[in-house]
Amino acid sequence: MATFRKTKTGWRAEVSRKGVRDSKVLPSKREAQDWANRREYEILNGDKIAARMKLRELFDKYAREVSVKKRGWRWEDVRLKRFGQDRIGEIALCDLKPAHFADWRDRRLQEVAPGSVRREMVLMSSVFSVARREWGLVAESPMADVRKPSEPAGRDRLPTEAELTRLRLSAGDDLTTATTRAFHAFEFAGETAMRAGEIVGMTWDRVSLERRVVTLPMTKNGTAREVPLSSVAVKMLEALPEQDPVFGLTSRQLDVLWRKVRDRAAVEDLTFHDSRHWAITRLAKKLDVMDLARMVGHRNLSQLLTYYNERADDLALRLG
Repeated sequence: MATFRKTKTGWRAEVSRKGVRDSKVLPSKREAQDWANRREYEILNGDKIAARMKLRELFDKYAREVSVKKRGWRWEDVRLKRFGQDRIGEIALCDLKPAHFADWRDRRLQEVAPGSVRREMVLMSSVFSVARREWGLVAESPMADVRKPSEPAGRDRLPTEAELTRLRLSAGDDLTTATTRAFHAFEFAGETAMRAGEIVGMTWDRVSLERRVVTLPMTKNGTAREVPLSSVAVKMLEALPEQDPVFGLTSRQLDVLWRKVRDRAAVEDLTFHDSRHWAITRLAKKLDVMDLARMVGHRNLSQLLTYYNERADDLALRLG
């Protein structure tokens, strides 16, 4: 039997059947009872429901009920819709086999990089994990026996001084233009190790030039972070025209204009995100590992190795 408890925001329904536990808060007790009845039916008749449900319907259910609660829900929503449109989306859950996903993986590898396919397979695995543990729709995940593409090697691309000179000439020095500010943002990222989204989201109420600190209320890791600013970074902010957000750019504008500056400068294979590698490699010469991890927002110190790209000959010089 389901149980119901009054909460500050409504009624919480709790169900527990066949080892599956679930709960939800709804505005009224009647709605909570209706939800509990549906969930118990789904749990008790999971095999029958699975026999009828197509994979694209499972993806839709996950997008509606799980993805929307995440910060990165847009990325998941787009991918889940794409999965559902593939021919694999028409297969019923009870008919799914690892071979179906191996075929999907191989076809997808012809379209995008192995790293992208790997991330998409992780998302698919999460869908089946929830379908098994919480919804009782599958007994086991058909993804369990499907090999993921190998983890791609970390990038070690850093801009050279010659490339930076060409990029500055390509961008110009008029910070009233968005194109110049796009490259200015790249250099600011190289000084602070901030991500593109963090930079375009900066507003002046979260910048303290006196303390030399930028407060980021929400980062990729889902937590707030304070970023210390070097004297160079402070001067870069002071040079910007008065506007809010600080750089006066959207994520889309920054992406388009950065590519324009880079291509016009004839600089190949350099992404905006490479500025983070550049910054961490430079900052590692000034900060110890704990301070560096705190500044760039890494909870796992091993993550720093992904971005730390000091050259062997430079290390040799430091050894003496």
